[in-house]
Amino acid sequence: MAVFGCIADDFTGASDAASFLVKGGMSVRLCNGISQMEDLPKEDAQAIVIALKSRTQKTDEAVADSVRAAEFLLRQGVQQIYFKYCSTFDSTPEGNIGPVADALMELTGAPCTILCPALPVNGRTVEDGKLMVNGVPLHESPMKNHPLTPMWDCRIKKLMEPQSRYACREWKAEEMEHSQVPSGQPCYLIPDYKDREDGERIAAACFHLPFLTGGSGLLEPLAELWMKKLSVRGNIPESGTRGRALLVAGSCSKATLGQIAWYREQGSPCYKLDPAAMLEGRQTVDDAWEFLEAHGGEGAAVLVYSSDTPEKVKEYQRFGTEKVAAMLEGAMAQLAIRAVKAGYTRIISAGGETSGAVAGGLGFASCWIGPSVAPGVPVMVPVERPDVRLVLKSGNFGQEDFFQRALSMTLRSDG
Repeated sequence: MAVFGCIADDFTGASDAASFLVKGGMSVRLCNGISQMEDLPKEDAQAIVIALKSRTQKTDEAVADSVRAAEFLLRQGVQQIYFKYCSTFDSTPEGNIGPVADALMELTGAPCTILCPALPVNGRTVEDGKLMVNGVPLHESPMKNHPLTPMWDCRIKKLMEPQSRYACREWKAEEMEHSQVPSGQPCYLIPDYKDREDGERIAAACFHLPFLTGGSGLLEPLAELWMKKLSVRGNIPESGTRGRALLVAGSCSKATLGQIAWYREQGSPCYKLDPAAMLEGRQTVDDAWEFLEAHGGEGAAVLVYSSDTPEKVKEYQRFGTEKVAAMLEGAMAQLAIRAVKAGYTRIISAGGETSGAVAGGLGFASCWIGPSVAPGVPVMVPVERPDVRLVLKSGNFGQEDFFQRALSMTLRSDG
């Protein structure tokens, strides 16, 4: 029976969260959206993760969906709920983290909770209440120019208080050691988190709280505590399967651009979607599919990508940012759908919006979570199609040779 529930504000955030729960030993089932939730068998998973789209929704919709997801999790019998958001936080004063966290804290009756966006393994740490990216303050890092949530400060207290009805305060290590949780008016505690030992200390101090919030960095030590309590390790599916693979990439992050360049340098087949050509009718999804079928086979996987440099992205935006994004994401989803219908069993995607579009297009209601290709990037097995493997990553995650690692990990050694 599930004891732990996680509500994530986007799909790649959900898979990221699920991967760390699996690493901590739990069996995990990921539900893709509100419409896909249904009562699950009581002996199904130890943890349930629900992927929402609340990061960029209108605030009232984000709150309503999050509350509905939490109510579903409570009906499943979970004893602790975790609201997972991006490890670079949403720093706009109108952001959804505060309103959603307020509503869930009230729903669960938590006396207080934490704001813990750290993920040290990927360079996100909290030091003296400041969110750092590879040692650089958040608002001085490349994240400062994020198109949806530009970063204007690094102090979490300053980012959260315009969004929330409750006060925030930094939580010192010595207070954690004695589990001194404030009483009275609900509030948010901001613990420092620079390494694994910090994570273990925070998890132990907060384990009794019914509601927690943060990035994925706290989920592995929380899962380990739950496994000690349950004394039964979860069943983790195998990462490999037989069959052909499709790679798609839409992220323009530095990490994904490097991964595309590495894959091209290996002489692997690649096909680039050009927004201008697609809008003018000179390039279509059918063209990409023909290239895919001609160059992809049992021993080769085609990478279809729209990722480009910031300068090129700015140039394409003259056609309309939302129009171009919807067109490219739709094209990637169509290719993934066509590939699965044609017998492809491995779909690997880079980019949060791209991966969300692929997941939505394929329409799998829920997935079992397997081992990870990279920190925060698990192999997923759709419950409806146990022969299929999905790897859907955030743009900033993964090593330079990520695509080759994902291909190797999702292919069964005997076929």
